[in-house]
Amino acid sequence: MTLDALAPPNTTPDVYSTWQAPYPTSVALTLSRLRRGAGDPTHHVATDGTLWRTTLTPDGPATMRFTQSGLHTMRCEAWGEGARAAIDAAPVMVGALDDPAGFVPGIESLAVAHRRLPGLRIPCTGRVMESLIPAVLEQKVISQQAAAAWRRLVRAYGTPAPGPTPLAMLVVPTVRAWQLIPSWEWHKAGVDPRRAGIVQVCLGLARQLEGATSLSTADASARLRVAPGVGAWTAAETAQRAFGDADALSVGDFHLSGMIGHTLTGEAYTDEQMLVAMEKWRPHRYRVVRLLEASGLGVKPRRGPRASFVDHRKH
Repeated sequence: MTLDALAPPNTTPDVYSTWQAPYPTSVALTLSRLRRGAGDPTHHVATDGTLWRTTLTPDGPATMRFTQSGLHTMRCEAWGEGARAAIDAAPVMVGALDDPAGFVPGIESLAVAHRRLPGLRIPCTGRVMESLIPAVLEQKVISQQAAAAWRRLVRAYGTPAPGPTPLAMLVVPTVRAWQLIPSWEWHKAGVDPRRAGIVQVCLGLARQLEGATSLSTADASARLRVAPGVGAWTAAETAQRAFGDADALSVGDFHLSGMIGHTLTGEAYTDEQMLVAMEKWRPHRYRVVRLLEASGLGVKPRRGPRASFVDHRKH
């Protein structure tokens, strides 16, 4: 890191930092997986290309503004009580610890994707609940439903983002605020009692789960699964974001095994077949998925199964 200082007088951010990323990095591409659908009030890419993101650090809420010059020079400005903690976490958040050494594409589509997207890193936020709660909301529903629930709940129970955000942004609710959401508000958000109950269980274990960031990625994912209702898929979706786990494969995903199978062989795979086929890319299996998805080179079945919309508000 080349600069890490309190902002001089008369500048807007509370704290800022500029650093040289160890690997080619696209902030927008790397952090795009943190956004939970269109209109996510915690994530915004401005028309000038700057990326704004809010977070709830141990010191309090923070707003982060990322800019970059080329694929290595990064700058982050932060506002709020958690500004210093957010700045300290910024390089790792955008992939400073994501070491691609040893990754061999092995197939032409992956090689092309790797060349096209040199700045794709695996993010590592270090904030478990910020990734775990929306992952639980996404269990067994289509992504649009989960995103709508996330927007509604964060807008209702989050707090205004500090700093000069380009539009009205919010910081995720505190653990206590999540716990106090009444059952009928979960229902109005389209979240069925099963998922709402899993979120509450996770909130009760929040301190233990947040502590998983100090463990190895394997042990951290195992700790997530201590929470009833958090299975392999939910743990992987959380690990990909909170722990920067480049190997976390979302086994049980409605579409993933089909995409992998059609990309590799032209035929749909089961989860078991996908695991066998992906073994040669360990410990970069999630990197393979991200490259195929982000490049558009992952082959999707023309007439694959579709998840149905279930309106839990009518139940």
